[in-house]
Amino acid sequence: MNRQLFLTLVLLQVSLFVFAQTKKSPADLVNPHVDSKNSRWFFFNSATRPFGMVNLSPDTDTGGAWGSGYRYESDSIKGLSHVHAWQLSALSVLPVSGIDLETNTDFGSPFSHDSEIVQPGYHKLMLDRYDIKVELTSTMRVGFHRYTFPKNGAQQVMIRLGGMLGPSEITDGEIIQLDKNTLQGYLINSKTIRRPFDTQVFYAIKLNRSITGIEGWSEAGVNATLSEIKGKNSGALLTFDDSQEELLMKVGISYVSAEQAMLNLKTELAHWDFNQIQSESFEEWNSYLGRIQVEGATEKAHRRFYTDLFHALQGRRTISDVNGKYADMTSGTLVAKQIPLDNAGKPKFRHFNSDSFWGAQWTINTLWHLVYPEITEEFVNSMLRYYVDGGLIPRGPSGGNYTYVMTGASSTPFIVSAYQKGIRGFDVQLAYEGLKKNHRPGGIMEKAGYEHRTSKGGGLSYYLENGYVPWPNPEGQRFGFHQGGPSLTMDYAYQDWTLAQLAKALGDEPTAQEFLTRSTYYKNTFDTETGWMRPKTVNGEWKTPFDAYEYGAGFNEANASQNTWFVPHDLEGLAELMGGREKAVAKLNASFEEASKLGFTSGTSHSQETHPEYRRIPVNYGNQPSIQTAFVFHKLGRPDLTQYWSRAVIKSVYSDLSPENGYNGDEDQGLMGSLAVLMKIGLFQMNGGTEIDPAYEISSPIFDKITISLNPYYYPGKEFIIKTEGNSPTSVYVKSATWKNQNLGNLELSHSQITGGGELRLEMSEKP
Repeated sequence: MNRQLFLTLVLLQVSLFVFAQTKKSPADLVNPHVDSKNSRWFFFNSATRPFGMVNLSPDTDTGGAWGSGYRYESDSIKGLSHVHAWQLSALSVLPVSGIDLETNTDFGSPFSHDSEIVQPGYHKLMLDRYDIKVELTSTMRVGFHRYTFPKNGAQQVMIRLGGMLGPSEITDGEIIQLDKNTLQGYLINSKTIRRPFDTQVFYAIKLNRSITGIEGWSEAGVNATLSEIKGKNSGALLTFDDSQEELLMKVGISYVSAEQAMLNLKTELAHWDFNQIQSESFEEWNSYLGRIQVEGATEKAHRRFYTDLFHALQGRRTISDVNGKYADMTSGTLVAKQIPLDNAGKPKFRHFNSDSFWGAQWTINTLWHLVYPEITEEFVNSMLRYYVDGGLIPRGPSGGNYTYVMTGASSTPFIVSAYQKGIRGFDVQLAYEGLKKNHRPGGIMEKAGYEHRTSKGGGLSYYLENGYVPWPNPEGQRFGFHQGGPSLTMDYAYQDWTLAQLAKALGDEPTAQEFLTRSTYYKNTFDTETGWMRPKTVNGEWKTPFDAYEYGAGFNEANASQNTWFVPHDLEGLAELMGGREKAVAKLNASFEEASKLGFTSGTSHSQETHPEYRRIPVNYGNQPSIQTAFVFHKLGRPDLTQYWSRAVIKSVYSDLSPENGYNGDEDQGLMGSLAVLMKIGLFQMNGGTEIDPAYEISSPIFDKITISLNPYYYPGKEFIIKTEGNSPTSVYVKSATWKNQNLGNLELSHSQITGGGELRLEMSEKP
């Protein structure tokens, strides 16, 4: 069964389910405004497809990677831009009226949420300054605009070619008019501290009505010569007659060339039916969201669940063209390359841009591999293209660039988990070769965060020689970011363990033993006197004074209390260091009791400024380092505490539908959305699902029934169903469990059991 047929069948199932249940589809329930007050550049999305190249949405704020994009409490629209990606932005446009460039290049307009409609694949708003109605939708690689101007009003469209746009400055660009309806060109995203090379984004524009005039502005002033419109503060103003109120505009994007952008436009959007594209986008979102159907609980819970799932399926972006062309930027120079084609002449997979896989082991590893295995397979193949092109498997690429975001070899668990779950439509030996390289001298594990030109910040040589990464770094702090020694040691140890699992699965016992030995090195950074992981100098001296709740003192985006539990591959070993299971459970339970007083998160940057105690929180569900902690209890023999605390975290952190809250920190391109989904359906994988036929820990679902449609191209079963009896906000404990009518004592199921299909029944209780 091919992918398109499977999506069609899922959509049919969704339609039948919706008709029988709420009459609202999953896409109807999504609220993109959740947490949008705290948006960063790539967080808010409306007119986009799952993993779309084009992410067309309004921008209220345009300066910097944080605090930019669409921000709910900002009252003015500055532009409508087409790329909201990790370290990338592109092509801000805006319909305007009555602008005279000689006197005014301030194009922004107030707007009101009262007249706004936002849903997956569609955004509508009014530009109050001009009385222009804006509607946006998209295909995978083409943005589609519909503007309705006031009757007899001047009709203009601004195209910004230079200036600050989110994470980078657009330093230069080009606009060429091909005919009275067609434009094309490029923009240059200047390099950033995270993305080391200038990166071009190409565009092609088609309008359904003739352009009657073009003039532009730049630092040299107003100019009607297109070739002179360039530089950091520049753009063009298109003029149209007022014979019709409606204007349609299609914008194709490519990272390869303007010709490829035009090919994307012509291939994906050959007509002018805006409503059809809006409908197709909505249906595509339903086909993805509808793979998990939930029943019971409140409508609010349903709305938040599908909002979480919506976030799990976007943020990480397609960067290859419709014919499989893509831009290899690993050398710093754009080289156009080709993804292999299948027998029908179609690309076998897409190439992608994404933020880090740091934390993916507890989030998209489980969700994507189980529910969207075809997406997993595409991402693995994309990672291997980076390896072939640039010599390293990436941990967070941007526009064909390596960024070296965060630490370690964070993509290793993702790839290993895919293989262990039978997702193997990639060159396994090539992947194994690249992963081994990443974990050894000369690989990506040597590099600290954003360490582009050196390989000293990661401290790998000390890890291999001394069994831990010292802090502070003996080489100095100038080699990248995120150099916290204990954090790096624990990252490496876990990632080494996952690579050892792949080595064992492939029959390479010597390599398995090499990395299994390294996976025990986390013990070298545990201080038995304080009972926490603790920074240690290169001479073996513990950091003194030591405060387990001091944020960032040797720990990456965490404190010792949060990060100490990062031993997902050997929690029994960690418990032994703490004096046994009971002491470990008591220690972690005390941390949860304390964290509950602050809502289980360190809050937003604003709350940290006004309430510095948030940074001292012992468990933080607003960032990745400790998002597994509620499930540690399960592995230490106390599943009742996992059930209790996971429900408490859901209620406090992942239940709000307001623009003010939602993820209470940083959603990170689907990681926290995926975590929320998994917690609400009661499934988790402590080690990231990296052992052979990996286990899923079962916790406390919030719904009465959960039905996961399994992709028949990858898995033999049709559906995996979870049913709960006696479920309620207070009945959070699992009293008994049966799998296919057989008692299930350990509250775990293997991947092969789940993907073979069947029904899990949970009897819930108010008492553990």
